[in-house]
Amino acid sequence: MDAQLKEKTSTAPESCCPKAPLSDMQSVPSCCCGVDDRTVPPTLRQTFVVGTVGTPMGEVPLVSASLMTADRWGGIKARWKVGRMNYRVQPGLYAMGSPNEDSPVMVTANYKMSFDFLRRELAGRNTWIMVLDTGGINVWCAAGKGTFGTVELVNRIETCGLSKVVKHRTVILPQLGAAGVAAHQVLRGSGFRVVYGPVRAKDLPAFLDNGLKATAKMREKTFTVRERIVLIPVELVAALPKSLIVLPGFFLVGGMLGPGPFRTTAAAHGILAAWAVLCTVLAGAVLTPILLPWLPGRAFSIKGLWAGLLTAALLVGFTWPDAAAPSQRLEILAWVLMISAGAAFLGMNFTGSSTITSLSGVKKEMRWAVPVEIAAVVSGLGLWAGSLLLA
Repeated sequence: MDAQLKEKTSTAPESCCPKAPLSDMQSVPSCCCGVDDRTVPPTLRQTFVVGTVGTPMGEVPLVSASLMTADRWGGIKARWKVGRMNYRVQPGLYAMGSPNEDSPVMVTANYKMSFDFLRRELAGRNTWIMVLDTGGINVWCAAGKGTFGTVELVNRIETCGLSKVVKHRTVILPQLGAAGVAAHQVLRGSGFRVVYGPVRAKDLPAFLDNGLKATAKMREKTFTVRERIVLIPVELVAALPKSLIVLPGFFLVGGMLGPGPFRTTAAAHGILAAWAVLCTVLAGAVLTPILLPWLPGRAFSIKGLWAGLLTAALLVGFTWPDAAAPSQRLEILAWVLMISAGAAFLGMNFTGSSTITSLSGVKKEMRWAVPVEIAAVVSGLGLWAGSLLLA
């Protein structure tokens, strides 16, 4: 590991920072804080940069702690996956306030929302912010993928010339980045000690004022209703387009297999299919995260199943009284089966967002849940086709 770290850091130039003033820049140069970074286009706009701070390694971008309308709107769009993979910050070293050689060094990912949360909470503080290249992924996910990791951290410390910018040898990392960083290897490879800050950025002021010591509450990773609701847009954006793709197939098959004129039967069975698909998405992507603690079962697929049964019951309540023929009721029961299976599958998407799951546990659940869900959907499709032929 040491050899790998040395290989990655030894080729960096001591400094390649431009000496010209950058106070009016709208984008950070591709070569800031001593690193010729090719991973992000040099034309990346960074309107949060309001000036520069001089260091032994050259001019370092000075950033504002205030979030502008564009920052907030960008965060909303990222939640809905609009431009999500390009919502990133140039990796490198940044300054907040008027930092000096004694100021703390905060480390974060180059996902802009993570960067924005951090700088907002550091308002009024004199600190350095070192941004790692995580490919635009947040700290927690990037730590799991290894991009918020030991090698990148050591490399960034070296290429930014951090040892010449500050006289202390401590970097503060988010606690959720611990999975990707081996602190002892960072110390061996860079000479800098790793201190893990609190889970939430809002606790950083108290953490800094308390001598870099976190309370037990600062170490807790919660999964509140509000935190779960934040995840809903991402799941909806992922599920709804796929749902819209399959809906025409149900209209087509309904018109071909159903009795009577194609247009009439396609509309009758297709509308029910549309309602059923929407119930599936509602159950798996909306109700499951909101009702998570109160849904029976530990497995997320089971929780999604219960949410699916709840929405299926609503569909039955609205359609069953008007279903006089046995074939119509068979069709409704087929959709109950498919809604429950689909919701169970969508509910499993939240395993990666929860603090109560492990990788081995997720794999174990998928081994038994996915085959059951597939079998349920296939059975439901068979019953649905059969109900059309019997009509």
